[in-house]
Amino acid sequence: MGATREVPLTAKQRGKTAPAKLAHIVYKTSRYEKMIEWYQVVLEAEIMSASDLVTFLTYDDEHHRIAIANMPGLAARPFQSAGVEHCAFTYACLEDLLATYERLKLQDITPYWTINHGPTLSFYYRDPDNNQIELQIDIFESNEKINAWLAQSDFTSNPIGVTFEPEALIARYRAGETTDSLLARPVIDPAELVNHLPRPPSA
Repeated sequence: MGATREVPLTAKQRGKTAPAKLAHIVYKTSRYEKMIEWYQVVLEAEIMSASDLVTFLTYDDEHHRIAIANMPGLAARPFQSAGVEHCAFTYACLEDLLATYERLKLQDITPYWTINHGPTLSFYYRDPDNNQIELQIDIFESNEKINAWLAQSDFTSNPIGVTFEPEALIARYRAGETTDSLLARPVIDPAELVNHLPRPPSA
């Protein structure tokens, strides 16, 4: 006779039960092959399973991080419509992020926005369907250090960040400038913030 199992506790008795992780993102597209190729290139992802209907890709030990569903005839989503703004992927270090930028540039994949948010240094890209993808590194090692930076920074007057030129940053990196110096967010006049915002995609 099997062991008895207690009735699950109610939500109130269990307390907070959050998900263990964010598992994957699913895109529906009418540019099936282009989307598959783009995510393979950008994330250096491998195809785990593929059919005429859906392809699953991963870049780590998860069975799939990206799923792309083939749905011919879809209409393009207007830029000003509600929905997910972007998805972000974090790299281990500045060197990895800069190397990825250079690798993608050689394949004519370039960011539309490069910005030091303060907590992160970020390169933003648009996939073939104009979904926005952020490739980033964390500037601080812990939430405590982020909170300390927020408390003493100009984040209140500038919650967006300060844009930078990737080639100039790479030149400084190769010249041996310290990582702390490279990742320090400059202070700008709040009136100049509009010049650091991304532009909408071209038609």
